[in-house]
Amino acid sequence: MKIITTIEELRDQLSGQLRTAFVPTMGNLHEGHLSLMRLARKHGDPVVASIFVNRLQFGPNEDFDKYPRTFQADVEKLEKEGVYVLFAPTEKDLYPEPQEFRVNPPADLGNTLEGEFRPGFFTGVTTIVLKLFSCVQPKVAVFGKKDYQQLMMVRNMARQFALPTEIIGAETYRADDGLALSSRNMYLSEAERAEAPALFQGLNYVANEMRAGHLDIFQVEHKAMEDLAKRGWKPDYVSIRKRSDLQPPSAGDLAQGAPLVVLAAAKLGSTRLIDNLEI
Repeated sequence: MKIITTIEELRDQLSGQLRTAFVPTMGNLHEGHLSLMRLARKHGDPVVASIFVNRLQFGPNEDFDKYPRTFQADVEKLEKEGVYVLFAPTEKDLYPEPQEFRVNPPADLGNTLEGEFRPGFFTGVTTIVLKLFSCVQPKVAVFGKKDYQQLMMVRNMARQFALPTEIIGAETYRADDGLALSSRNMYLSEAERAEAPALFQGLNYVANEMRAGHLDIFQVEHKAMEDLAKRGWKPDYVSIRKRSDLQPPSAGDLAQGAPLVVLAAAKLGSTRLIDNLEI
């Protein structure tokens, strides 16, 4: 595996490659990330991964400085997966001058759910993804469904900018007890890790209520958040949305059986976890 830090060297290395499959990451890789590498290989060749902790998507009180950085272990894992190139730029490599041009996501998608609780987050995400796409110029790029809103944001951005990159969504990789794998799980204490699957259990409660025909959305959402709070969580949201645009479903949408997804974000101790489940 070639480890490349500069955009110029990356472009030279990938010159002439027409089927590049790309997986962008912020490192601290776990089995969920590695499953993305395997899916990428099914859709293109060579497989290129990136590791870059993107300052633009962290708020002023978020965990940029303490975000886990495990570069050597990450390299070993990617080598075992047969990744061709690891693009691991420094901030100076990727932002040689201040990134004053930014992608501005539409308010109806960018300011709801994660966007409401993390202002500016999706501007940071879409800006870095567009820049990485410009550097790698992939035919396909793989993103996990755990970050459901992010996947939709990137997919919509690629379509509206007519980018020559197909966006592929990978199913959420879970531990045996249902917890979605996340780099932030390592922040959890032993007791918190034992409690963490309750978030996914809450999503299943909501999904089961909806499938059973209990269509008072507010009541179902409120009950799920209340149950988490009783267990010591601090929920930001448990929200039922349409899969098509992540807007709240109308009575007509529910009557017509519009495909839905329930999304949740909550703090357990000092660790904020997110998850979702398609209904």
